[in-house]
Amino acid sequence: MTEAAKFFQAQVFQALGDATRRDMVERLTDGPLSVSKLAAPYEMSLTAVGQHLAILEAAGLVTTQKTGRVRTCALAQSGLDTLADWLAARRSPWQRKLDALGDMLED
Repeated sequence: MTEAAKFFQAQVFQALGDATRRDMVERLTDGPLSVSKLAAPYEMSLTAVGQHLAILEAAGLVTTQKTGRVRTCALAQSGLDTLADWLAARRSPWQRKLDALGDMLED
């Protein structure tokens, strides 16, 4: 894995290390939301929400687009792909071990 890939992966996990940001990502799985709608359930300023969004954007988990006066947030595929790749790399060794255990139990 390249140093750039390791850095990007670290950004994804650091971004998801905060409960508010994890909740934001979870809420965006249903589709794009305006920043004000995304911020509604949190007791924080729009500036603080914007800081959370900036971290999620830097990690490649969220994109934002401004149309007129409305900024809309959506999930981004690149950060999710990083997570999927990380999980897949760890699942494979465990899957092989579980398959071997299953074979042994069948015998």
